[in-house]
Amino acid sequence: MNSESDVLIVIDVQNDFCAGGALAVPGGEAVVELANRLGRRFANVVLTQDWHPAGHLSFASSHEGKAPFETTDMPYGPQVLWPDHCVQGSAGAAFHRNLDIPHAALVVRKGFRLEIDSYSAFFENDHATATGLGGYLRERGLSRVYLSGLATDFCVQFSALDAREQGFETTVIEDACRAGDNEEIDDRYLKKLRGEVYRVETDDGTKARMLNLDGMRERLYRFLAEKFV
Repeated sequence: MNSESDVLIVIDVQNDFCAGGALAVPGGEAVVELANRLGRRFANVVLTQDWHPAGHLSFASSHEGKAPFETTDMPYGPQVLWPDHCVQGSAGAAFHRNLDIPHAALVVRKGFRLEIDSYSAFFENDHATATGLGGYLRERGLSRVYLSGLATDFCVQFSALDAREQGFETTVIEDACRAGDNEEIDDRYLKKLRGEVYRVETDDGTKARMLNLDGMRERLYRFLAEKFV
């Protein structure tokens, strides 16, 4: 197995998605330590960062009479309206102060176009405008993607599905993620990923437990043993 073809993508571990933030994910800050430990196991790491201009059209405050978590129709389809969050240059947009992966080679900023949101690390929400990450990974010869970060039911999920559609072998490290809406996780996430994306847990970074075995190959078991023991 060529570990140089593996990449860890750490999704949106930013202050506004952690405790006290404008759009805090329950327990979001708990992923930081594990993301750091995982980062030390991977030679190749990419970070993503929500990076909205003030007045972004995904903000409820940009739509008169609308409240956070309502929806509106955008040219690319239905859009959840969020509290103002991860505004460019703000403290909320900064990475969590304890995130420590200094060898990360790339930061992908997404959602910076005023008129369109971006959950996925690979595409904006029109599913047509690319962030450039797919091309970067291919140019680097990185073919196996491992995901951690925030939040499982939005940016991690969309990134995982897009990575798979782009032809990358894809694994979500689930205990290194947290979901914004645990009530919906089985319906919106597990059904979409089943049979398409590998799902694993690190068991506190010492062992890996497979959550689904469909199509699993011996090579992946060997990889997990090497990464997490």
